[in-house]
Amino acid sequence: MGFKCGIIGLPNVGKSTIFSALSTAQAEVANYPFCTIDPNVGVIAVPDKRLEHIARVLAPPKYTYTTIEFVDIAGLVKGASRGEGLGNKFLGHIRNVDAVVHVVRCFDDPNVSHVHDTIDPVTDIDVVNTELILADLDTVERRIEKMERLSRTGDKGHGKELESCHALRSSLGRGVAVRNAEIPAGGDVLKELGLITAKQMLYVANVSEAVLKGEGEYLARIRDVADREGTDVIAICGDMEAEIAQLPENERRDFLDDLGIEESGLSRLITAGYGLLDLITFYTTAGKELRAWTVESGTAASQAAGRIHSDMQRGFIRAEILGYDDFTTVTGMAEAKERGLVRIEGKDYLLSDGDIVFFRFNV
Repeated sequence: MGFKCGIIGLPNVGKSTIFSALSTAQAEVANYPFCTIDPNVGVIAVPDKRLEHIARVLAPPKYTYTTIEFVDIAGLVKGASRGEGLGNKFLGHIRNVDAVVHVVRCFDDPNVSHVHDTIDPVTDIDVVNTELILADLDTVERRIEKMERLSRTGDKGHGKELESCHALRSSLGRGVAVRNAEIPAGGDVLKELGLITAKQMLYVANVSEAVLKGEGEYLARIRDVADREGTDVIAICGDMEAEIAQLPENERRDFLDDLGIEESGLSRLITAGYGLLDLITFYTTAGKELRAWTVESGTAASQAAGRIHSDMQRGFIRAEILGYDDFTTVTGMAEAKERGLVRIEGKDYLLSDGDIVFFRFNV
């Protein structure tokens, strides 16, 4: 159980190349806009050295990584909020993801056309963000019209919701994404509206290999934008990631070492994504399977059990917890229990990143 991440950007910025490198699915790559008509979906295992260490110690018959789902969404163009390009089809796909990765072109290549003819990362970012804001503004305005219509018919139960929507309209009208706006509470209106700019977003600068270990003017300009928005930037060389993806697993580390690169773009993107969404990983060892799970930070033990199976949450009794740092000091679960490292926690216990959990529950 991981999270779903939408990859967006203008046409021909390298989204599909990066998607193909990061996922097990191979998106069609071509030098023309709208090559990706329907969203490609790739589910990949999240690299996890802790899981691998636990598996080496416990030697389970099977161990399973948590996953991340990447959705490669067709290129957005100016006017999409009014139906240009793929318009509402694009916007519908992006509403269904947990977070957004905005790929921005930061490389010069005369053989790859640019939808605006010139390479200008800041302008590209502005085009995409403006379309997303306009799409959200249209959604909010239609909700306001509906609530005001209900108010005129005597239904006065939407006061707080209407107040929130007016605040949303004001912020969006000033070009402020919902995630950066101060909005008064108004029931579940934000969740119900499914606003695109309410989703957390990070930028991926698709750079040349020469720039990857440095900074470069394009990348520096994106960092300025990201700093103002309070988000992050990951520099990835799409072509290099595609090369890495073609290598056998045991050769990838040597390839990166030869280039003087500590982590692949995939690893850095996943780390940034987890931080962006405030996610943690916990582990279960029930039966013959060791498994990693992803939940939001602050998830209670009973809720985490429910992510595995609803019966476990309904019949929750207790959770037996062993922290990963404590696990690294023992040779197995038996020793951990003998040394008193395994704690008993109730349903309200908030899981910590790296917890190894055994849930006790009534069927």
